[in-house]
Amino acid sequence: MRHNKLNKRFGRTLSERKELMRSMARNTIIHLKIKTTLPKAKETKKMVDGLISLGKAGTIHSMREAFAILQDRSLVSRLFKEIAPLFKDRKGGYTRVIHLGRRHGDGAEMAILELVEKIKVQPKHEKKKKVSETQEKPKPKEEKVKEAKEPKEEKVKKEEKPKEKTPKAAIEAPVKPKQEEKPKKEAPKEKEKKHEPKQEGLFGKLKGFFKKKND
Repeated sequence: MRHNKLNKRFGRTLSERKELMRSMARNTIIHLKIKTTLPKAKETKKMVDGLISLGKAGTIHSMREAFAILQDRSLVSRLFKEIAPLFKDRKGGYTRVIHLGRRHGDGAEMAILELVEKIKVQPKHEKKKKVSETQEKPKPKEEKVKEAKEPKEEKVKKEEKPKEKTPKAAIEAPVKPKQEEKPKKEAPKEKEKKHEPKQEGLFGKLKGFFKKKND
């Protein structure tokens, strides 16, 4: 039996419920609003209002208590420096719950939990730093144009100088003269043997014998 139990468990154990509430409080400080179910939004509202009241106190003890819940130094510094100063004139009611209707599916009631006051975001064009008097002022356009033209003229003058032409003889490699082809020696022709008619008889045989001997 849960008689006289004011807090809702959300079907979680004690440690799980604490971590759920802490995570939702962190997200509320980071994004300045969250969308969740109506019972969770009502429970988170109590914790966020308590954190903002600690931020308004601004003591070291209140910082330690806020850190025990948020577990993040950057979030604690944002709570004390950015969010708490917005509620100086308020004594309570730092957040609001907006009903959204039922969720499609399980039919749970949805709501938005957001801060009543919003941090003013500085527009981008105002963030740019103005040029101080000590800093050098930008040069006029005419001087920049002259400075841009001067180096081009120097380049043109350098290009006008004629380049020394190297002699062709140095570029072209010396060509070796072709060796004259020596005439090939012809093989000695065999002496043409005159075809002489054979001489018949003894006189013809003797004449041929002496002729071969003389040769």
